[in-house]
Amino acid sequence: MTTFQPSRRGLLRAGAALGLAVGVESAFSASAHGAAAAAPGAPASRVTVTDLGPALVQFGLMSSVLVGDILYVGSRNILPARVVAFHVPTRKVVGVTNLTTGYAIQGIAADPSGRYLYAGVLQKSGGPQANLHRWDLSDLTQPAVPIGRIVDRDVRDLAVAPDGTLFAVGGGSSTPPALWQYSPTTGQVTSLGNPDATATLARAVAATNDTVFWGGGSTLGGGGSASRASLFAYDRATKKFRNVTPAEMIPDPSMRELAIVGDKLVAGSAGGTEPSKMAVMDLADLASYRSARLTGKVTKMYAASGDSVYYATETSVDAFSLSTATVSPVPYQGPSLGEIWGVEVRAGNVLAVSGYGFVAEWDPTTGTVVTTDLVEAGAPADPQAVMGIAAGGGFAYVGGNGTIARHALGPVRETTYLRMPGEAKDAEVLNGVLYTGQYNAQGIWRYDPTSGQSAAQVAAFPGWQNRPLDTEWDEVNKLLLVAVQSDTEGGGALWTYDPATGASTQFPNPIDNVQMLRAVTSREGIAYLGGDNAQAKGLRGTVVAFDPVAGRELWRIETGQEYGIGAMATQGKHLYVMTLKGGFVVIDLSTRQIVHTANHRSVCPQWSSMITNKGRVYCASDTTLMRFDHKTFAMTVVVPELNGGWYSGCHVNNDEDGRMYTMRGNNLVVVEENGPR
Repeated sequence: MTTFQPSRRGLLRAGAALGLAVGVESAFSASAHGAAAAAPGAPASRVTVTDLGPALVQFGLMSSVLVGDILYVGSRNILPARVVAFHVPTRKVVGVTNLTTGYAIQGIAADPSGRYLYAGVLQKSGGPQANLHRWDLSDLTQPAVPIGRIVDRDVRDLAVAPDGTLFAVGGGSSTPPALWQYSPTTGQVTSLGNPDATATLARAVAATNDTVFWGGGSTLGGGGSASRASLFAYDRATKKFRNVTPAEMIPDPSMRELAIVGDKLVAGSAGGTEPSKMAVMDLADLASYRSARLTGKVTKMYAASGDSVYYATETSVDAFSLSTATVSPVPYQGPSLGEIWGVEVRAGNVLAVSGYGFVAEWDPTTGTVVTTDLVEAGAPADPQAVMGIAAGGGFAYVGGNGTIARHALGPVRETTYLRMPGEAKDAEVLNGVLYTGQYNAQGIWRYDPTSGQSAAQVAAFPGWQNRPLDTEWDEVNKLLLVAVQSDTEGGGALWTYDPATGASTQFPNPIDNVQMLRAVTSREGIAYLGGDNAQAKGLRGTVVAFDPVAGRELWRIETGQEYGIGAMATQGKHLYVMTLKGGFVVIDLSTRQIVHTANHRSVCPQWSSMITNKGRVYCASDTTLMRFDHKTFAMTVVVPELNGGWYSGCHVNNDEDGRMYTMRGNNLVVVEENGPR
């Protein structure tokens, strides 16, 4: 991990756009805003909220495509979603367009004429709004326009056939993902059907004038009855699907990438318990193909040049031979690429678009590389939706895509950006040292701000244990506990890490083989695990008491809630549990009985995060910071209308002095509560 600073221009513009200043403080009475007021005559506690300014500012990105000499790059987790036009010869951004909907652009494609660029967005919720847009590249000063919507909430991939017809795939809705078609002649978006009723997501599409190829599976919400990798060919004349999945790929979670190269279809799967695979298939006879087993879990972003197809792995670019189906590394002598969201070939050079926010261009024979930071080239940097938060040792840390923003909390409030692969979903500061649960399949990372050294991975786990969701420090056993979801296989795991010895352990599926671990907390050396279920059916909301040293279950209780567990914390002999959408349960750990239930959906519409701070349990939701009475369990709103700019669930954490850190809008705030509680 290296440190870097975003452009000052981008930071200033972000702060001005929000109308917020660093260090602004506000104070008010908590009881005046609470759902449960203080007792009559009792003095109210005083809450001070200090605004530290934008939590994380960068140009996040998630897609790209080369048209002529211009690389069009789609943004990620910034509003509004946008596409920037990066002119490769001059290494300058020559155009920007904002989209009317969505928070990220994963699907991007150009029509064969090079006249139009199509972009499909990811959205927080479905609805009648457009999720397909088109940009007329003949005049980059004109904005992209919405052209319609696929009913699937998220657009994951786009492809344009030689005749100009656009095809789209995605997911995120209650119905299985379909194949969608947009006709530029009629302007109509139509569904061509769903070939795999058990798929949870489709992330790959490719098209000829005769056939459209749909690639799906269970990249998210895997396990149970969800499908594995499935590749279907749709005959545009007969309007029928045919399963053409290579046998070697069927065990994999999903198809990941498709590309038409001459008279071949190049197909790649996503790895799960096995490495990913690639196949080159004869379009005239799809049963005739060559395949290769890769070394990693990722193959995506295909770019053909002669006999080679260049593609992105987890952190590098490799080459796949069309004639021999063999793989070779591509020489590269540049900085770490991190997560790659675009691979192209131009004038014999390879281009890669790094999730770290730069474009790398290099000679694939020598590895000599030139990199260009997109913000420095003119891409607008803005506040990004954030992930995990941790604080201590004089710093607050906020996780983003490919980076962590480190906020100095002293008199000089400087923000430094630390490059780290993937996403810090949650984190803890222990004796001044940061430990993160790192997505995707990055395990646990460590960063000591006093060492002068970069961060490093200190614990690796099986790749299908890919999504850490919650972290907790077990003071008795001196272990970092991490609750994990397996996106592709279902279920989850508990990770443990000992900072003193470096020893780590993983306990797969400690609840059952379908419930992930969305929350973990600890009391007197016992870990309490909170379950949730990505499947429509099956148990959810199970709490398991677990010995993290012996690796064995002690007891369990079913909360009986409609939704799975979102957050947990302990105080005294009680375990506080908040489920998704505001279900609230308190369990007496001495009797192992539920002693209180409530519905707090009005202030917890979806996600939550809980901590014990100064002897009280606090909970941050998407909208609100609240506190619970330790005797009656009544809820009091501490800070209303936070409406944090979260990407994957909200967070609250505290430092050694009991100051709490969370988000208000796109800004990091410090909350201090003093007086009677």
